[in-house]
Amino acid sequence: MKIIKIVAVIALFLIALALGSQNQTTVNFNYLLAQGDFHLSSLLGVVFVSGFGLAWLVFGNMHMRSQLKIHRLKKQLNKQSKQVAAATKA
Repeated sequence: MKIIKIVAVIALFLIALALGSQNQTTVNFNYLLAQGDFHLSSLLGVVFVSGFGLAWLVFGNMHMRSQLKIHRLKKQLNKQSKQVAAATKA
């Protein structure tokens, strides 16, 4: 199943690359301090990659926090279960 997902993502990337290469219209882009003329395909590619990277950082950070919390809770559970087992033996 994982291989199918990877193949689908690669196929979508190649289709987007083929369609983007056909769109070489120059657009005027006004950003915060200045403006510039860019190819539309390049501009869309840069914005997509930067958005993907930002999302990867945000959700990766959230995932790491949750994994650390799970690890701490499992450690706490093991400690408490050992205390209960020791109390029941006594």
